[in-house]
Amino acid sequence: MLFRSLTIRKIYQHTKIVVIIGLFTSLSQFANAQGNTNNSLTKYVDPLIGSAKHGHVFVGANVPYGAVQLGPNNIFEGWDWCSGYNYASNTITGFAHTHLSGTGIGDLGDISIMPTTGKLILEKGQKDNLSNGYVSTFSHDKEIAKAGYYSVWLDKYDIKAELTATERVGFHQYTFKKNAENPHLMLDLVEGIGWDAAVVSQVKLVDPQTIVGYRNSKGWSADQRLFFVIKLSQPVKDISIYDGSSLINGNNATGKQLKAVVNFQAIQQDVLKIKVAISPVSIENAILNLKTELPGWDFNGTVKRANLKWEKELQKVKIDASVNSKKIFYTALYHTMVAPSLFNDVNGDYLGTDKKVYKKANFNNLTTFSLWDTYRAAQPLYTILHQDKVSDVVNTMLAIYKQQGKLPVWHLMGSETNTMIGYHAVPIIVDAYLKGYRGFDVKLAYDAIKQSAMQKTEGIDYIQQLKFIPADKVNESVAKALEYAIDDYCIARMAKALGKTADYQYFTKRAKLYELYFDPQTQFMRGKLADGNWRTPFSPFASKHREDDYTEGNAWQYVWLVPQDGEGLVKLFGSEKSFINKLDSLFTVPFQFGEESSPDISGLIGNYAQGNEPGHHIPYLYPYVGQPWKTADLIRKIDKEFFTAKPDGLCGNEDVGQMSAWYIFSALGFYPVNPANGAYVFGSPLLNAATISLPANKKFVIKVINNSAKNKYIQKIILNGKPYTKSYLLHQSIVNGGNLQIYMGNQPSSTFGVNVKDRPVSNMN
Repeated sequence: MLFRSLTIRKIYQHTKIVVIIGLFTSLSQFANAQGNTNNSLTKYVDPLIGSAKHGHVFVGANVPYGAVQLGPNNIFEGWDWCSGYNYASNTITGFAHTHLSGTGIGDLGDISIMPTTGKLILEKGQKDNLSNGYVSTFSHDKEIAKAGYYSVWLDKYDIKAELTATERVGFHQYTFKKNAENPHLMLDLVEGIGWDAAVVSQVKLVDPQTIVGYRNSKGWSADQRLFFVIKLSQPVKDISIYDGSSLINGNNATGKQLKAVVNFQAIQQDVLKIKVAISPVSIENAILNLKTELPGWDFNGTVKRANLKWEKELQKVKIDASVNSKKIFYTALYHTMVAPSLFNDVNGDYLGTDKKVYKKANFNNLTTFSLWDTYRAAQPLYTILHQDKVSDVVNTMLAIYKQQGKLPVWHLMGSETNTMIGYHAVPIIVDAYLKGYRGFDVKLAYDAIKQSAMQKTEGIDYIQQLKFIPADKVNESVAKALEYAIDDYCIARMAKALGKTADYQYFTKRAKLYELYFDPQTQFMRGKLADGNWRTPFSPFASKHREDDYTEGNAWQYVWLVPQDGEGLVKLFGSEKSFINKLDSLFTVPFQFGEESSPDISGLIGNYAQGNEPGHHIPYLYPYVGQPWKTADLIRKIDKEFFTAKPDGLCGNEDVGQMSAWYIFSALGFYPVNPANGAYVFGSPLLNAATISLPANKKFVIKVINNSAKNKYIQKIILNGKPYTKSYLLHQSIVNGGNLQIYMGNQPSSTFGVNVKDRPVSNMN
């Protein structure tokens, strides 16, 4: 949503009123349309699912794609606290306004506020010293987490904390005990989460109810800049600002280790409300965001509006399933919408990767792109459920390309982290183009994806010469080469669509380079040395966390990383029988743990790792050789063992929506094995029915007949009233709207998906 410049003040004020009235009217109409609250889908969302063990999900209050993720931070205890919170903890050191969800690296945690009482303590509490720091224990029995709302009781201070949010504003409500002793807030701009640490910050008391400032920090994202305004529901008594342990004179300070103590004479009616708006651009824009999105103090009304925003998105898919399955499904859908998150202001301004401010952009600039993960299923899900967001994603990527000279790799808060491998903005852009999206500059898009493939780093220069990447020259050579082949396949597809014949032929050859790493004797993808020999010694079970031929995996897992050319992969094995035997073995040969094994390898079935993204397509490879029933067996096993409605209900990192997107697709009955061919391979639907609401009032209705735990095998399919024998479904069939009937049975079908003509292929046209 874009707004006029502040300089045109009267027009802006009028616009703001119209927008707010329009928003309330829209949400009211939507709420009325829902009728009985029993039809609400947000009641099935449990943000605590995936918060234990390795899920690393964000817990707190936010709205879909919001810039603000307002939630509690525990005392940081390591890798499983990357989001700031883990269900195993019982401590809270503050409520911060930015968080990651499901990543393997910790960052953000900006602008932490902790309500406290009693003796002033400047240091944050430590695990082994809770009494001499600002920190409180809490119990999950007194914790509530819902879509758009979070509440917890702080034992140490007898304070009930409640949180909600708009897109760019975090809203706190703290209820203190009556006549609380020395009530105050700890405003911490020093430490973030994990790697994050402040570089320089500012705090300024503008008036008795307003604090402004900024926080520049360095972490995983190397140069983060965030401006803020804090609005208090009552005047402060005074404010004390510290740089480290040194008290600064006055109400305005700049420093590296800033904390502020915000003191109150008493808490009026025992309730303190705080609104915190953020901006990547300026304090003035933070103030504008606050005035536009949350001008009043109605906390409960804000909770309801946040809930309605989630409800509107969740209503895009209505399912028939057990209550437990609905909890898993709708929480997964919720998790796919935490990011990418807004990285702009209500007037369209945003901070570019080049650290320049871009005014009034005609698209919503976004951040938090975990592309090595999300290109596989999370972004394809957007092309069905969130079609209005697809062009924003592409336009953001193209802006990044122009500003930093290359497409994003793992982009966060206006900085390139260069984390993980491949140039996976490519399949996302190509998939959007091939599915008919044109809300971006197509020529620029093609130039950008081609430039990605013509860089001279990370072994890409060998690929450009149609050579293998030497394992003794480039680390993770096999994984990189296989991921590059996927991206090059996508470039070839777009080149063909644009009539660029020479590029099409060249990138088609590059897409086939995965064949150079296949050792027919061992039937694994292996590292090859500069002299042409295989790297030895070799063990397909070896999985090092660093310095390896593979990335977060082993040879058992990486031999299958050819989702763009399933039939080509089959040919490497010499026969379908050989391929099937090897694929069967993946799920039965025990994984061998070692001291250097990557912690990302989790959710194991044999050597298959559901807990890490490179393998997510593997269960769906059986239809390529006419055995779709084996896919059905695996989908049901994975569903039963690795997706639950408990805090440990995810078997690995959520990875910014990818783990949940796998579940959403699989529950509906199909999955995008190939990231850019516009087709989805059938598995075994977990739901009895689903209705997908699409633009232009279209609907795609899925009805699963005779579905049960035993009846897990597809027998036949009827699409729009006609028999459908393919073991894959075209994207166009979904977005055009229609009816899909899937008939299930307790024995594998002898006909469905068996014939060669009915199997998935790489190129559908």
